[in-house]
Amino acid sequence: MATQAHLTRAALDSPEFVVPPENRVPVNGYPGNMMTIPPSRMFLIKDGLAKYKAVAGADAPTYDASQGDGGASLPGVPVELLQRALEIQIKHGTSYDQPWGTPLFRKVAAEQYWKLQPESGWGPENIVFTQGGRDGLQKAYAAMIDQGHQQVGDILVVSRVPWISYNWGPYALGLNVMLAPGQPEEGWRYTPEGIRACVDLAAQEGRKIAGIVITSPDNPTGRTIPLDEQILLARTALESGIAYVLFDWIYHWVTDGGPSDINVVLQAFSPEERERLIFLDGLTKSLGASNIRSAHLLAGKKIVKSITTQASHGVIPAFYSQAVAIAAYEQGYGKAAASIIEPTKQSRKVLRGILTEAGANFIMGDGYYAFIDCTPYIEAGGYKDTEDLSAYLAEQYGIAVVAGAFFSPAGANWVRFSYALTPERTAAAGARLFEALNALL
Repeated sequence: MATQAHLTRAALDSPEFVVPPENRVPVNGYPGNMMTIPPSRMFLIKDGLAKYKAVAGADAPTYDASQGDGGASLPGVPVELLQRALEIQIKHGTSYDQPWGTPLFRKVAAEQYWKLQPESGWGPENIVFTQGGRDGLQKAYAAMIDQGHQQVGDILVVSRVPWISYNWGPYALGLNVMLAPGQPEEGWRYTPEGIRACVDLAAQEGRKIAGIVITSPDNPTGRTIPLDEQILLARTALESGIAYVLFDWIYHWVTDGGPSDINVVLQAFSPEERERLIFLDGLTKSLGASNIRSAHLLAGKKIVKSITTQASHGVIPAFYSQAVAIAAYEQGYGKAAASIIEPTKQSRKVLRGILTEAGANFIMGDGYYAFIDCTPYIEAGGYKDTEDLSAYLAEQYGIAVVAGAFFSPAGANWVRFSYALTPERTAAAGARLFEALNALL
């Protein structure tokens, strides 16, 4: 016993690794060679409106068409849902939940929201609650690396003009982001040929593709991809060796045609292929619940296990965020989200009419956004791109839009105009936009 105690004490005097040598992370200096990740300039857009008010007066009307937040520009989550969620929270208590959320959320989401069909083989255990869409995306990227080709430095494919955070969220985790081929007259949409070209370029660099993101309706372009086309693109990706397909459907309820049917997509793939599909959805856009931070992923069992394991050492989701979703799903989501969906539909018609009458070149499907080509105005004003143009619009006319230059070089001459506003506000903002643009001609 004395000898054993002596050996134990001696061992405790020395440092010790947690994992054995064969499992240790190899030394790699790649973080030192990475670009500095820039902060999102989305949060700085309103500075231009402040400059306008400083000159025009504190009471001067301004028009914020930069919004991606229905909770700020529209009523947001109805009070009765927040109250119902509080009742659910009180009944549930305040102890720790599982890293994937709670059984009640999983059950309600699977049965009352998605209405998952038994023949898909998917059910509540395929659902992981996340603390908002960005948390969901980061967890999905990490799982793609963990369960896919298992290499840092591989690639995530996104559209030619992607949402800003698609560029930098994956990069922070060690994935290189590749912009797929795409042409403006087609809304920079994916094609099967373009997806295969991405795979070929990756192979030339000695890399593999960890995943591809298919977003519909799209941010920033507003482009909507029909479900059969999404299936074709996903099938092309899987057959080309891309490890995972991530469907970002965060806007799919804010459409004229209604939400996407996940069962149609699942039934289009074999059980083995379904394991390589990931879906993101949540309350942020369709319920105007940005600061509720309520989203979830649906995925195959290995992805769910990977996310759950890592989340147990990281972000465990808050229950109140789940309770708001439960309350909305139990009520019937179309009814719960009507205060966002209906005015946005009306505003879509208003803005489409304004853009058509102005003879503008634009992309506009569903969701929140129209993407407007401002090339003639940039040239007339002598601006470099829409970053300069958007500053002019905000500071001199009090109309805020998002510069397409923020998303990628392909969008440099375009602006994103959000119509997540009342129809009256959309009409006024659209009129102000073209008053400002036409003043440059």
